[in-house]
Order: sequence, then structure tokens, then C-alpha cells
Amino acid sequence: MILADLLQHINCLENYGTTGIEVTRIQFDSRKVTQGTVFVATRGTATDGHDFIGMAIENGATAVVCESMPEKLTENVTFIRVSNSSDALGQMAAAWFGYPSSQLTLVGVTGTNGKTTIATLLYETFRALGYKTGLLSTVCNYIDSEAVEATHTTPDAIALNELLARMVQAGCKYAFMEVSSHAVDQRRIAGLDFDGGIFTNLTRDHIDYHLTFENYLKAKKRFFDDLSTDAFALTNADDKNGMVMLQNTKAQKYNYSLRGMADFKTRIFEHSFEGMLLDMNDREVNVAFTGKFNASNLTAVFGAAVLLGQDELEVLRILSSLHSVSGRFETLHAPQGFTAIVDYAHTPDALNNVISTINQILEGNGRLITVVGCGGNRDKGKRPMMAREAVDGSWKAILTSDNPRFEDPQDILNDMLAGLDVTQKSKSLTIADRREAIKTACAIAQKGDVVLVAGKGHEDYQIIQGVKHHFDDREEVRNCF
Repeated sequence: MILADLLQHINCLENYGTTGIEVTRIQFDSRKVTQGTVFVATRGTATDGHDFIGMAIENGATAVVCESMPEKLTENVTFIRVSNSSDALGQMAAAWFGYPSSQLTLVGVTGTNGKTTIATLLYETFRALGYKTGLLSTVCNYIDSEAVEATHTTPDAIALNELLARMVQAGCKYAFMEVSSHAVDQRRIAGLDFDGGIFTNLTRDHIDYHLTFENYLKAKKRFFDDLSTDAFALTNADDKNGMVMLQNTKAQKYNYSLRGMADFKTRIFEHSFEGMLLDMNDREVNVAFTGKFNASNLTAVFGAAVLLGQDELEVLRILSSLHSVSGRFETLHAPQGFTAIVDYAHTPDALNNVISTINQILEGNGRLITVVGCGGNRDKGKRPMMAREAVDGSWKAILTSDNPRFEDPQDILNDMLAGLDVTQKSKSLTIADRREAIKTACAIAQKGDVVLVAGKGHEDYQIIQGVKHHFDDREEVRNCF
């Protein structure tokens, strides 16, 4: 493409050289630059692309987009200065792939918990409605029926637009994607044309990255601030930050709730480990999901589908046939008579939601044994909070490892134990080896009990000293059976 065509929607503050040159590709990793590349120098959390402009030129870059010009400008290389390189990268990636998001009905889902469930169930619902549909999620990306491995909740701008372009080529009409706070803050979604946005909830998470809860909230809110007047913004009215998300949006505003009046309202009539009977906008529906958080997620799916023009009764019929997303309140029944639940809950609020749901169903007729850990090299502040949630809601809590990364697992466990008093510690065990922790939980479980294995859900690995080792909570539980 001609460089000038890639820069159409970018405010160029300064340029050196001609923009009439032809470029062969866009790249923000200097190691992947080849002859004819336009290199976009973005500022990351660990590295600054501006430090690698020289390497990019050596590797063949014929154009550089940056926020600050290098002291020495190379002849026959075009330099473009912009206010935000990450934003420019998103806009350029969209242009490079022919603005694929404008050729799809694209809906983003953001919030702390529930993103994967809502995005995945919308994908499954619209495929069941007969549409070719795409999905961008933490667990796996899909181009209609083709699975594409997911490495991030939201891919980088180039990978993201490439996936969307492949969806367009495959004939997809709809696409649903998780939008992480990192993706908003790092402008990975710049240049995308969203037709709708859904907010789930906001609780403590990613403070190691955002530093404050306020910054985390602002990142989520910016997604809604950037929606157009043609889009819809659907928010969870039961979350105290739900209406905050809509304060400055230009999109059409809607809400959903389990507790009060809303555009999309649900009540739970009955629930068990096998599912729930719901009243959804005055219509009864049986679903194979459990817990208030899932009732809320399903209401968001129902609301979004209706806002996208689908028939209410047909959507409810499909919802009644769907099953839980991999690693999200995934229920396994042991021959020994106890129930095991594997869930991705890795924040205090998510853990509280799952534990509360289990206890409501048990009604005292069985004990809850919770296995939980906290990730290494991540927000240390939530470690004692996670331990307290596990201990206070369980008969016994087993504290263990969960992706220790480059930290000593015992140091993480000590941080968790620091949140417990003497009485709480008496209700807990610490077993650093996650496999042994799961074995112990299953060994002490009796008929009617529930073993909750929380934190990893769908993940099939443990990261120890930077090395990924195969480890799947569901496999470990089945081995115990």
C-alpha cells in the first residue's frame, strides 16, 4: 500500500520525507521488520519501540512512525511524528486490512468478570440463529467454525485486524470480542468500529498494571466513551459502576438487572448444580447454568441479541440449549458421590460469587472444600483478600500455587496467609504443589460435599520460572475420581 493511504485517519504532527512511497507491511516489533516495512515505534510497559528505530531501519524499514523524532534522521527513510503511536498503529492496521470491523456487526464485552462467558454465548447464540459468526476471547478465537489459538484476551492491533479480516473473508456477519482494560489502555482497539458494547462488572483486578482502581475504571469507561451514536451501550445496573460507564457515551443506553427495574430483567425461580429456572423479561426459561453471576451473564446475552434485532422467543429457546463455557463453573460428578467444580475465578469478587452460589445450593447439606492460589508477579494486594474469601466461605480452604511465574510459591502463600487470623488459619491448609492440593481436597471430600478448584479454569498450564508446564485442573480432578 501507499504510505499516505495508511495515514488518512491519523493526525501527523510532523513528517520528514515523502508519504508517497509504497510499503510492504506494518510492524511494531523491530525484529520482524523486513525490506519495505513501515515501523511503528510504540511505548510498551517493558520496552520502548523508539529505542529500536535504528534496528528497524537496519532490517529494511523504509518508513518510521514515532512520537519523538530521532536526533539523526536517515536519508531515504520517511519519518512521521504522531501524538500517540499505539493509536496510530491501530488506525493503520485497520486501513491495511481494509477496515474489516466496518464490514462486521462487532460487539465488545468488557468488565472484570463474565467477559468470556458473555462473548462466547453470544457467538454460540448467533451461530445457532444461522449466522456465520466470529469470536475473539481468552479461551479461543473462532472464525465461524475454525478455531484459532488465543494468546491474549485481546490481541495486538495487527493480529486483531487480521483476524477480523479473515472473518469477513469467511462470510461472517457478526463478531463478538472480549475487550480487556489493557487493550483499551494500550489502544489495541483503536480504529475499530464497534456496533455495541456490554459492561459486566468492576472489581479489583490488574492493579499491578493500572496501579489504582480509578485508572482501571477509566480504562473500562474509555471503551464506552469512544462508542459512536449508532452503537448501543448495555450496562449492568446491579454493579455500582454500571451507570458510570454510560456517563459520557454517545451510544444508545440500555441496562440489565437481577434486582431492579431495567430494560432487560431476570429473576431466579429455582437453582441446582444442574441449572436454573429463570424469569427473563416475564418469560420462563430453563438453563444449564448456575449462580446469580451466570443469570446476569445470560441477561446480558439476551439483551444484546434483542438489541441486535433478534426475536426474543427464539433467543430464549437457544439459551435453554446452551452449556457453560469451558472452565467456568464446570461441574464434574465423582463416582464417590461428591461434586467438583472447576472455575476461572481469580479475583476476590469472582471467588466470592462462586462460593456464595455453591453454599446457596448446598443449604448446609454438604461441605465446601476450596482449592485456590494467586498468580506470581501480579497484584500482591489481592492475595490476602483471596485467602479470606476462600476460608470464610468454605469448610476447609487449601491454599496452593497458581502460575507462580518467577516468584517462590511459598512467598505467595505467605502473602495469602498474612490475611488470616488464628481462627481462619485453623480452617486452612497450605500445599504448594497444586496437584497434591487437588488430590488432598478430593481425598477428604465425602458424599454430598463440593470441591471447588478455583483460579485457572480453562488454562492447561502452570508457569514456573518462566517455563510453561502442562497442567489442567479438570484432568487432575478426573484422575482423582
